[in-house]
Amino acid sequence: MIKPQCPKDRIILALDVDTLEEVKELVLELKDYVGYFKIGLPLIVTYGFEAVRLIEELGGRCYYDSKFHDIPNTVQKACINLVKNNIHFFNIHIQGGSKMISGTVKAVNACCKRLDKEPPVILGVTLLSSFGQRTLTEELCVDKNIEDYVSKLAQVAYESGLDGVVASADEARRIRQQIPDKDFIIVCPATRPTWASVNDQVRVDTPRSAILSGVDYMVIGRPITTADNRIAAAQLILDEITTALEDKENEILV
Repeated sequence: MIKPQCPKDRIILALDVDTLEEVKELVLELKDYVGYFKIGLPLIVTYGFEAVRLIEELGGRCYYDSKFHDIPNTVQKACINLVKNNIHFFNIHIQGGSKMISGTVKAVNACCKRLDKEPPVILGVTLLSSFGQRTLTEELCVDKNIEDYVSKLAQVAYESGLDGVVASADEARRIRQQIPDKDFIIVCPATRPTWASVNDQVRVDTPRSAILSGVDYMVIGRPITTADNRIAAAQLILDEITTALEDKENEILV
């Protein structure tokens, strides 16, 4: 189980870039200011595990944003291949259903036992942060509000054996209430400090609100990667996280 040990660990930097040279530049510049580097579909499609190896060789840690969503057998085989390629932190879609999830967890654990490997951390994606209530209701035809829907998916993830979920800060607060397991991980997917643009995201949260809601990790991309001074931007976010952690601790003590 991966739990953050310090404020830096809580930041997962989204590498939304097109080349390995850009990956190298960002990792070398920011590895002392963020905990993980997220590889998403654009890099996965073009470079696959080559990007992962580069991050690790440069001293960074990788979060593999695979978002697998397919029939159970296909997802199981894909995740086994991730394990064989030493991917330790990745995700799948909860909307694939409990059969897909539990079968994948079982297959991955069996593979790790055969290969004498530590089991990876597998998260469940609840609802994409670009979705709002209108998309959920009118396009997906789900007759629930977003909070209820995400809470149900989180429960399915937990009962099916996943290590945690990807959810917004508002949703995290409710998830923490319904799933008291302190080891259950919550990653906030669209985190924006107050001074940054929300871009194409709909359900966004500040680093402070994420921490106070019980989020373990937060994915941050453009507020850092497109800043004029990327280190200064990362440091501002680290300061906000540190202050929020202190305030949260004081709340607990009171």
